Amino acid sequence: MTISEKVAYLKGLAEGLDLDTTKSKEGKLISVMIGIMEELAMSVEDLEENALNLGEEIDVLSDDLADVEEVVFDEDEDAGDYDDDWFEVECPTCGADILVDDEALVDGEVECPSCGTRYAMELTDDEEDEEESGGIEVPED
Repeated sequence: MTISEKVAYLKGLAEGLDLDTTKSKEGKLISVMIGIMEELAMSVEDLEENALNLGEEIDVLSDDLADVEEVVFDEDEDAGDYDDDWFEVECPTCGADILVDDEALVDGEVECPSCGTRYAMELTDDEEDEEESGGIEVPED
């Protein structure tokens, strides 16, 4: 039972009591109280309806925001994954940039696309070794 239905029930009970709302103080008081309750009931129902509408709008906005996040953050993740798949080192012979990918790391060597010189790859955790050699070990043939 809604609030409006409950107020209508009380109004019916008051009318069933056959109170004199023009001369009796109690009748006037009950009549005014029922009128106020009717207004409050209508206001509450309007607020409930507005809350439901706002909830639906929030759901739509949330879905739209999820779509935007998917577009924005998936592009950033793809770019980050791409950067993790390779890195550049400088060829010690000609100075050209050599792209080193996962395949070259597995093979253990890389070839310079400019001068054709092949280099053995050795991964180290020591940053000083990387700075000195650029991550490429020149074979001692």
